Amino acid sequence: MKSGHPPTLLAAFLYFDFSFAIWVLNGAMAPFITKDYGLTKEQAAFMISLPTLAGALMRFPLGVLSQYIGRKNAALVEMACIMAAMAFGYFHVKSYNDVLAMGVLLGIAGASFGVALALGSGWFPPESKGLAMGIAGAGNSGTAIATFFAPMLAKHYGWQTVYGFAGLMMVLPFLVMLFFAKEPPDREGEHSFLDHIKCLFQGDGWMFNAVYIITFGGFLGLATYLPTFFHDQFGIDPAEAKWYTTFAVLMGSGTRVLGGYLADKLGGIVAVSVVLMAVIGAFLATSVAPSLMVTVVLLICCFAFLGMGNGALFQLVPLRWPATAAVAGSMIGEIGALGGAILPNALAYSKTHTGSYAGGFIAFAGLCAAILVVLRIVQRYWVGKWIAPGGRALTTTTPASAGGGTVGLPDMI
Repeated sequence: MKSGHPPTLLAAFLYFDFSFAIWVLNGAMAPFITKDYGLTKEQAAFMISLPTLAGALMRFPLGVLSQYIGRKNAALVEMACIMAAMAFGYFHVKSYNDVLAMGVLLGIAGASFGVALALGSGWFPPESKGLAMGIAGAGNSGTAIATFFAPMLAKHYGWQTVYGFAGLMMVLPFLVMLFFAKEPPDREGEHSFLDHIKCLFQGDGWMFNAVYIITFGGFLGLATYLPTFFHDQFGIDPAEAKWYTTFAVLMGSGTRVLGGYLADKLGGIVAVSVVLMAVIGAFLATSVAPSLMVTVVLLICCFAFLGMGNGALFQLVPLRWPATAAVAGSMIGEIGALGGAILPNALAYSKTHTGSYAGGFIAFAGLCAAILVVLRIVQRYWVGKWIAPGGRALTTTTPASAGGGTVGLPDMI
């Protein structure tokens, strides 16, 4: 804390936390919306995943914008847009098509990821960035806010009214950001546009993307689909299911901090590898869980390991791209968030065609295993070039630290 600027870290956390809560609102309220419009499982799954897709596509452009107007200013602009979007939801959503349009607008809130983490960690030295990013990234606990309060408010006031409450919620992080946050001294806007987008064409970035599809995509997809899963699988009322969902999501958010800390100490590669193995085991066990309580315990384990993976992976990002961390983080966050659509649709497809959710969990575990194998192969290109063995920070600056060039996997162009 003494080496950085805690008020900015707090502002980044609140910004991400409240934005994340709004991003997953449709997933938290899915049982109510599904009942009102008589949606099929496929329609409900698409409605749930649409904000995920929209937010993912908006992350990289916001990250690039932040390089030119500053990360703090980009955050303020985004929060203002979120409040305007919530006004649209409160006053104008009247049909299923309107809900889909609202899903696109909810994606604005999902764009906050890369900017929030780069803003929060920008004041801290390399050996502490994993923990700082873990704290800022723990804002994905906003999912718990949505899954706990949204069903309760929807039940008493109507689900459309929840959009209005959400818009009022954003005033708090907006004011904290406005008055307490300071733009970090690691100015990223001094580089050219081509320098900023190099990560799009580098193999290292796409390896990070693949891992984040599992850790964050799995976290996001599971969080948004849990209310529907509990309702369909065990007949649990959405208002009751919020307790299971909230605790599981909070577990995953808290362990993100732990993942970042362990990555600082043990190395990001070691931490990510162990986490991926644990994720595979947890998902396979969930696919054969015999009862509600066993399922809940296993899902909590799934969230815990996914959260640790999120924190551990992002310890590596500022080591690989120290000069353009916001853009690189936004790209990885974008692809990872797109991966958030995989699990809900896999689960819905499995349930529709086999009568069980087991196939969806098994398929996701298989994808995780394939990515783990590839990671263990390609990490050999990284050691000694931009990371120390295991994925710890190098003690001396190398040419790779400029954020460009071929220092890991071959560039795509």
